[in-house]
Amino acid sequence: MVQLRGVVDRITFQNEESGYTVARLQVERVARAEYTDGGLATIVGEMLSINPGETVVLEGEWTTHKQYGAQFKIASYQTVHPSTVEGMRRYLGSGLIKGVGPVMAERIVDHFGSDALCVIESDPERLVEVEGLGAKRAKWIVKAWEEQREIHNVMLFLQSHQVGTGYAVKIWKRYGQEAVHLIRENPYRLSADVWGIGFLTADRIAQKMGIPAHSDRRIQAGILHVLHEAADKDGHVFLPEEVLIESGAQALGVPVEAIPPCVAQLTRDEAIVATDGRVYLPHLYYAEQGAATRCYQLSQVARIELGDIPNEIAAIEQRDGVVFAPRQKLALQKALSHNLLVLTGGPGTGKTTAIKGLIALLGARKKKIALAAPTGRAAKRMSEATGHEAKTIHRLLKFSPSEMAFEKNFENPLEIDALIVDEISMVDTVLMNSLLRAVPIRASVVLVGDVDQLPSVGAGNVLKDVIASGIVEVVALNEIFRQAQTSRIIINAHAINRGKMPEVQNDRNADFFFLEVAEPAEVVETLCGLCASRLPRTYGLDSIEDIQVLVPMYRGETGANNLNRVLQDRLNARGHELARGGTLFRVGDKVMQVRNNYDRDVFNGDIGRVHAIEDEELQVRFQQRVVKYELSELDELVLAYAMSVHKSQGAEFRAVVMPLTTQHYMMLQRNLLYTAITRARELVVIVGTKRALGMAVRNNQVAMRHTTLAQRIRAGLVDEVAQETLL
Repeated sequence: MVQLRGVVDRITFQNEESGYTVARLQVERVARAEYTDGGLATIVGEMLSINPGETVVLEGEWTTHKQYGAQFKIASYQTVHPSTVEGMRRYLGSGLIKGVGPVMAERIVDHFGSDALCVIESDPERLVEVEGLGAKRAKWIVKAWEEQREIHNVMLFLQSHQVGTGYAVKIWKRYGQEAVHLIRENPYRLSADVWGIGFLTADRIAQKMGIPAHSDRRIQAGILHVLHEAADKDGHVFLPEEVLIESGAQALGVPVEAIPPCVAQLTRDEAIVATDGRVYLPHLYYAEQGAATRCYQLSQVARIELGDIPNEIAAIEQRDGVVFAPRQKLALQKALSHNLLVLTGGPGTGKTTAIKGLIALLGARKKKIALAAPTGRAAKRMSEATGHEAKTIHRLLKFSPSEMAFEKNFENPLEIDALIVDEISMVDTVLMNSLLRAVPIRASVVLVGDVDQLPSVGAGNVLKDVIASGIVEVVALNEIFRQAQTSRIIINAHAINRGKMPEVQNDRNADFFFLEVAEPAEVVETLCGLCASRLPRTYGLDSIEDIQVLVPMYRGETGANNLNRVLQDRLNARGHELARGGTLFRVGDKVMQVRNNYDRDVFNGDIGRVHAIEDEELQVRFQQRVVKYELSELDELVLAYAMSVHKSQGAEFRAVVMPLTTQHYMMLQRNLLYTAITRARELVVIVGTKRALGMAVRNNQVAMRHTTLAQRIRAGLVDEVAQETLL
């Protein structure tokens, strides 16, 4: 075992879940010069959230990688205060102390040298000697340092269990001085309480603390982990009990007979709901029950609308210069005669025209109407298309971050006569329940969406299940309007939806192109050329604002992770930058929020641009407002030059560029390709192979989601517990 000491120069790669890290270390000394490059050594191993500038002491061994050369493989490590002026500068500027970023750190260290930490800790009044650092900011820094000292024990405890600084800050914010006590009491609570810490990290801590692999506590936590993974990654509302038992045993490495007793105990503790051979997380169980009950109730309300509806529709046609197709007229009539209506159809079939007609019809009847959509992007599109204000569902229901609940609910319903919700395919079971609970029973609800698109990111398959119930009235628009028939995007989207290959002529004036490129490296280079020069030059598009690369998956050479790095270097190679883990953020970068943050009013899937970097803060502009992120919070953001098709739902881009190779074979599905194409307003360019395109078009085997919403709507009943929860 060899010991190595040095300052972390930069992070090359880091997996926040497993902790596997590749970094460059400026070593203090090394036995053999050939192990380093100008004093820099490559170190690999589990280090979690280390930061550039931190001094580390490593134990491990030198190895030789056949491609990357000499590497130091880490067995154990600890972080220590830096011993050099440069190390001090980088340490203080790493974001550990709020109020001290790279610029201020440089000033402090330039003034005090290696005594900087001693001054902050023992003689903080002297901080005002630093140029630009007044008494107010000095007090702020001292307070932050005191907090830092208070969490020192937490950090030492966590580092001893291979949890790095970035997570330690989050854990401190969540638990405060109780952190060590609470983690020792139940380390598995971390995966539920602290975003970014998964079950695997919590399990590693637990086992280092001596919790046996076959303990009931670990197995119960593992069962909950499997259920959460099934909901978050695969969209399941429940798991069949036999599937849960098998998956739990496999994930935990325990015998299958160890799982059922723990399932029974969790059921007794009301941590899960097990019924009819299905196992649910409680919030999903009650959300599905509630959504089903409300759908059934709304569908059964009898409406008697007076007036001559056909003549009213004709009057709107004459006034607005529009001619409604027969099925659009049918939708308008049924929206007035049914309390709950689903309006579905593909691109170019006139859903927006029908919505505008319905707004006019209801407005003429003096009805109070609300328009909503699941995301800010979708709500903005709805507002622009209809000329009426549309809100996100969260804003419509007035989400309260302090209460983590909606102000509008069953007891305090919306004051409306009608609700129109667009992009309903994006709405998951939990949000559907919250939405319908807030609708007065006498109000009419119109759910608008494309049933052939991908289902929601969250658990459930709401639109498909509501239609499948057979209880709710449905109008499907299936006629492509004349003005849409000239668009290859729309024609090809419908062809793909029918299982036919798209028509590709690559005419100069076309809006749909397919470029045959076989090798993944060449696909990447072609994509970069399209985004950086060819499309902007030919169509006057902005490389970052107007063009969106959509990909089937994250991994691989043509996956989102690699494409983001390559596109960043091509489209935004220079500028002030800030590193977090393996991601480098630059001013001007396109970024995406990857979790709902109610305090900041930004949500999973929101896209923005890095506006500024000041000290340890990253400022991101989302439409008309700027949101600030501290260094420890940057894992809420990812680069968004390329994104998954799932994440693009509800959005519309002037141009979509999509790699399609057999590397993506696991995700090559018809509804995924269809969804990607329908995100483009003006231009689609697919780069890849016809074999991969054919695989996607032919594969209509949509991954099944475990839900019972359709059956529950048909039943029209809820058990007594669910009824009490609903009311």
